[in-house]
Amino acid sequence: MKIMILLIGASFFIALIFLGAFIWAVRSGQYDDDYTPSVRILLDDADHGETKQQSN
Repeated sequence: MKIMILLIGASFFIALIFLGAFIWAVRSGQYDDDYTPSVRILLDDADHGETKQQSN
């Protein structure tokens, strides 16, 4: 039974480490998308073309 308490405590500690790393990554801008906005105009938007054809 003591090993269960030890394993639960260890897994909780490891989960806190991963949560801290995730929060650090979000705050430091690791998940900011700098590439997509610059090429958005180059991507084909199929929905936009269909609405133009229907309005004509």
